Amino acid sequence: MDTSFRAQVFEWRGPAPFYWVLLPVHAADYVRAQAAEATYGWGAIPVLVRIGATEWETSLLPHSGAYALPLRKDVRIKEEIGDGDTVAVALTVAPREGRTASGPGPAVQVIEEDR
Repeated sequence: MDTSFRAQVFEWRGPAPFYWVLLPVHAADYVRAQAAEATYGWGAIPVLVRIGATEWETSLLPHSGAYALPLRKDVRIKEEIGDGDTVAVALTVAPREGRTASGPGPAVQVIEEDR
């Protein structure tokens, strides 16, 4: 993983509830530097993420000059993450050719040696 940080989880209620983590300045700067080679449109940036022992692919979305990381429900359940919790995140930007942009990415992977 190329950058790591700690941030607070928050819930955004739209048509359905979603949970997010906002990237701090240093992590957003890292993503911004990689963005041109990674984005597949609308400012979305594909990333590989690890929280605890769970690793998955997702996409960051631009938010207020930085980026927001969506937290999947299955990840929140496995890692026992709730609204307002502070989580440690490790993250790597995935180049366009490293992932199928239109695909969902691989399933959540639990890394046993980290448990």
